[in-house]
Amino acid sequence: MDINIIFKIAAVGIITAIVGQVLKKSDKDEIATITTLAGLVIVLLMVIDMIAGLFDTLKTVFGLYSLWI
Repeated sequence: MDINIIFKIAAVGIITAIVGQVLKKSDKDEIATITTLAGLVIVLLMVIDMIAGLFDTLKTVFGLYSLWI
């Protein structure tokens, strides 16, 4: 596993938190909530991509491609 993905997830979290706080201070709570949800979706897409890679690796290791073809 590459350590860069942890830094990317942390960066998205920090940027989302800062933007959310700035928007809340300027009384734009709805947009702050949407921003937080967008950050969550971005991180979930990163994690889903990693999980898909894990399943591909498991298929390769255990030779499950012959069962699906």
